[in-house]
Amino acid sequence: MALARVSTRGRVTIPIEIREKLNLKRGDRVAFVRIGDDVYMQPVKDTLLDKMGKIPVDGPQDFEKIREQVIKKKGQKRGK
Repeated sequence: MALARVSTRGRVTIPIEIREKLNLKRGDRVAFVRIGDDVYMQPVKDTLLDKMGKIPVDGPQDFEKIREQVIKKKGQKRGK
């Protein structure tokens, strides 16, 4: 069992053995799922391919064009 302390701002550092086991890197997202009185943390590793077919659209879509737009926006957010 790995323990962590909650800071005054509600922050928790995930112990290194857990980060390594889940292959978590800086900037990765995690989700907290509550089931009854228990809370589980799990990595969020979705990609566009994971969402394929789950979002309703009108007509055929140009996936490559969408991918290029996403990469462009991601670069803009990082200041590239």
